[in-house]
Amino acid sequence: MAAPPSRARMPQSVLFACGLNSVRSPMAEGLLQQMFPQALYVRSAGVKKGELDPFAVAAMAEFGRDISSHKPITFDELEDWEGLNFDLIITLSPEAHHKALELTRTLAADVEYWPTPDPTGAEGNREQKLAAYREVCDMLLAHIRRRFARTGAASD
Repeated sequence: MAAPPSRARMPQSVLFACGLNSVRSPMAEGLLQQMFPQALYVRSAGVKKGELDPFAVAAMAEFGRDISSHKPITFDELEDWEGLNFDLIITLSPEAHHKALELTRTLAADVEYWPTPDPTGAEGNREQKLAAYREVCDMLLAHIRRRFARTGAASD
């Protein structure tokens, strides 16, 4: 019998990646950690180093997750400090997707691309900007629920 496709397998370690590791990837990391606090090892990284976005912190607080202590990290720093021993790398931006594909030439990790809009370009007042970050949280949460629904370890 053939092995199931990679989407059907439940990974034990997941890396979320985006351009700067300052908005989307830490949000996704926080959401997945909240759903599977014991079942999965979850981290995030960026192609380049950014600064944690205060709107991302505020939006995640509304979801019950404090990411204020997150320190943005690059793929290279993560590799130096921990290694890149992940079963699954989920990329949220084209730049991160290309970097992950480049890395997986020598790593045994599956790569999935979840195109996710960057809310940092939202215009308007504070509430309008925050609404863009909430939409990204909602989108990431929906992706996570679909992708990781196969396990009973989730704690909503």
